[in-house]
Amino acid sequence: MGSIVTRLTRQLASKGVKGAKNMAVGLLKKNGQMSASGKLTAKGKARQALGAAGRAKSRAVKASGGKNKSSDYKYNPKTNRVKKK
Repeated sequence: MGSIVTRLTRQLASKGVKGAKNMAVGLLKKNGQMSASGKLTAKGKARQALGAAGRAKSRAVKASGGKNKSSDYKYNPKTNRVKKK
């Protein structure tokens, strides 16, 4: 199991989601980051390589419609969120 699965499982569990591990695996499969056999796809490996900060910045760039770059954001590890610099 990759760290992206572990981190997502912990995030879901901290929010009180029952069956957090199964939900995490389901979400990753739905998003194409995990194959049906439970292994990370190329997309999943790329997301995992970004780390938590990189994924948070990537989400922010996507939410901005590509108007901002990932370097425009500062990551807060306590909240797993980014703010524009």
